[in-house]
Formats: sequence, C-alpha cells, structure tokens
Amino acid sequence: MAGIETNLSGLQYRDVKSTPRLILPWKEIWTYLMRKRQQIETDKMKLSRYSCHFRMIKTAAMKAELRGNPPPISLQNPSLFNTPQNSLSGALRGCLGSLDGACIEKLLLHCASALESNDVTLAQQVMWVLNNVASSMGDPNQRLTSWFLRALISRASRVCPTTAMNFSGSSGLQRRLMTVTELAGYVDLIPWHRFGFCAANSTIFNAIQGCPRVHILDFSITHCMQWPTLIDALAKRPEGPPSLRITVPSFRPPVPPLLNVSSEEVGLRLANFAKFRDVPFEFNVIEDSSSSTMGEMISRESSSLYSESLLNHLNPSMLDLRDDEALVVNCQNWLRYLPDNQKGRAQNVSLRDTFLEVIKGLNPRILVVVDEDADLGASSLTSRITTCFNYFWIPFDALETFLPKDNHQRIEYEADIGHKIEDIITYEGLQRIERLESGPKLSQRMKSSGFLSIPFCEETVREVKFLLDEHASGWGMKREEDMLVLTWKGHNSIFATAWFPSGLED
Repeated sequence: MAGIETNLSGLQYRDVKSTPRLILPWKEIWTYLMRKRQQIETDKMKLSRYSCHFRMIKTAAMKAELRGNPPPISLQNPSLFNTPQNSLSGALRGCLGSLDGACIEKLLLHCASALESNDVTLAQQVMWVLNNVASSMGDPNQRLTSWFLRALISRASRVCPTTAMNFSGSSGLQRRLMTVTELAGYVDLIPWHRFGFCAANSTIFNAIQGCPRVHILDFSITHCMQWPTLIDALAKRPEGPPSLRITVPSFRPPVPPLLNVSSEEVGLRLANFAKFRDVPFEFNVIEDSSSSTMGEMISRESSSLYSESLLNHLNPSMLDLRDDEALVVNCQNWLRYLPDNQKGRAQNVSLRDTFLEVIKGLNPRILVVVDEDADLGASSLTSRITTCFNYFWIPFDALETFLPKDNHQRIEYEADIGHKIEDIITYEGLQRIERLESGPKLSQRMKSSGFLSIPFCEETVREVKFLLDEHASGWGMKREEDMLVLTWKGHNSIFATAWFPSGLED
C-alpha cells in the first residue's frame, strides 16, 4: 500500500493547489487538509480487502513496459467507473500501459468471481482497469480484452440491472449481411474455415470414389462455401463426375457470418457453377413449417426448439434418400449449437446425442465433423473465461501478422469472434448457444454413439499442408489419434474428424 500512500500524498498537495481562492485563511486551509486526510484514510480502509488484487496489478505493471493509454471503450454510462477512477487512480496508474496476457486473464477472472458473488464494487473496479487496458485498435491482447469487457458489462447488466452497466452496442450488436463475394474473402482470410473445407472435401472425395450418385447432407454455418472446390474436383474425376445432390436445413443458428441472400439463392449459384463444370447437380432445402418466412436465422431463445424440430425432418422419406446414392453427412461448426443439456428430455438423452443417433440411422457412407478445438461448455463462468481467453487469442494474434490495425476485414472478423465471446460469457443455460467441446471429447462421444473413425490418408495431409503454405508461417498441422488438428504457433485451433457407423464395415 506504500505506492497508494505516496500517490495520495501527492493528491493532497494538488488539491490544495487547486482549491478555489488561494487567498483562503490558513485556518480554513488546514481544516480542508485534515478533512481530505480523513477521507483518504477511510478510502484506504475500504481498499484493504482488495490489497492482494492490487499487488497483483502493481507487480504485472512493473513487468510491463508502460505505454500511452489506449483509447478507452465508450460507455453509455460513464459514471460506472467513477468510483474506482477517483479513489484508485494512484494505485492503478501502472496498469494503464501494456499488460501481458497472464495479467489480463487474472483481471478477467477477478471480475468473473466478483460477478458470480454479486460483488458489484469489485466488479466495477476491475472493469475500470480493463477499460483502460482495452483498445479495439491496439495489440492482440488489447483488442481481445475489449471484447471481453463488452461481454462482462453485458453480463453485469443482466445479472444486476439496477447498476445500469450498459455498454453502447454490446448485446444489441448488429452484424452486417455479407455479399457472396465478401464471404469468400472472409473465409480466405485465415485458414480457420478453409482447413476444415480442405480436410473434409479430400476425405469425401476418396470415400465416394466410383459412386455414380452422391447425396451430401450439409450442416454448416458458412453458406455452402465449401462445395465449389469439391464440385471442381469431381469434374476432373477420371471416370467422370457423379450426379451430386446437396441438401441443407432451412434455418441456421443465429451466428455470424451472415449472408444477404437466401439458401435458395445460394443453391442457384452452386447449380450454375456445377453446370459450368459439367457436374449434374440438384439442391434441396429441408423445409420446416415452424421456421420463419424469411428465415434462415433463428432467435437465441428458440434455437433449441428449432434444433429439435429439425430432427423430426431427418428421416429417409423427408430427405428423399435414394438407394442408388452414396450419402455423405457434413458437420462444419454445427454440433456445438445442439444443446447437450439432458434435463427435461426423454430418457435423459441430450439433443446432440440424439442427432448423432438419427444420423447413424441414415447409414451414411461417411460423416465428417469439423469444429473449434476448445472446451467451452462448462457451467462455471471462470472456467469458460480461462479457456475462452486462451483460445480466441489465436485468431487475434494471427490477424496481427499480416493486417493493419485499422483494416476493415480484420475489424469485422474480430467482431464475429466478439459475438461468440459475448454469448459464452453473458448467457447461461439454453440461452447460451456456443457450447464447444474439444476434439478428444467429441471423439469419445462419436465412439459412444456407435461410430468408427476413418483415418485421414497421406494425400489429404499433403493437400492440407499445401493449403497452409498459402498462409502465415505460424499455421501448422498435426495428427492426434485419427484427427487432423490445425495449430497456430503450436496451439490447437481446429480439429477435423471422419466417421462411419459401426456395422457398415466393407
């Protein structure tokens, strides 16, 4: 607390200098000084319960090279941080520079613990520190912190609405609808999506060798951006291209990226491309009477209801499955949006497990599952924050390597990650739709559901490596059992797996 005393002593002197009318009688000045000293002592007593917290901040600040304060995040209610700023400015002065990721993570955990225990005072104090560290135009840690701060304030405003902690544009963040061309550039920015496209397409191509008719049941959030590459590869097949049919659901989870055209329009564009490549093509949308008229996208509140409704349409009759077709099921960043909560469901089986059971009953030749390799389904907020911060640092750091800080594509891409962060931190129960599970956990689930893994062949590995050569040198790939895993500087990012139902061994 010595640092606090030193600074507060200086604050006393400055207050005397700034006292109105410097010709005040000395007696009044002395009374004023004593009153300020008494106030300071009271403030110091109030701070004692947080002394450990501030020592951590001070230590981290001493290790960091102090820089100019980043632009603070704009708040609808600036008075939110008035108390910490007025009483703690001396203690936290060193934290207004650049903090390392470990210190920021500790601050986030302090804030999460405070919110979980309804300690509004501590939560406000930590948010004030984070507000001065965060910058949407700073380094990767600062940019990532700005989105965590948005999420924490959004959560605080839901848990403690009387505190009026409203962030401008947080929970009401409106995402721009992309054109198809813009979406193509978005997907190509980093291999976050292309890795899964490449691994899946190569494996699907090998699995359907010699098949004259192929039906792909596609569950993904990237609006069929995966398929032009596969169509092109099928057009070059020595024995000639198969007849290709792609079926997609009529709705999708309420998550970015968002497209400004309907699924039907996407299908028409794919059909035109397939015609250009001389590939017989058919595109179908799984119609659901409960889905919205315009709607591919559903609300957060009704997400689980629509997911359950979808299961009722996944049967051979509704899908028009044909005996002469090889069925392929593709799940790209999709399983996480199926609730894994067993409460209230028949026989205590989760919707995610039910989906896999239904898919197994369709007897697909191959099921491909690609998703982000992180565990974000924990009920504990602090656990989710730890995993979330260390995982989503990856794309923020990757974008830093080749895009300027004010690049529009970079800002938009980071905003979409921020959308995920807000969901993971702000919401609980069925309202939280981002429920990632790691590759190893997914593999165990698949095996328990009666699926056997398909190893990726060397040709697929070569194709993925060739893809990664187009991107920054920090991207890599490794095998973990039968999975392919995309890495950034050695950290797991995306996993790809391939499966087939047990009992269908050739």
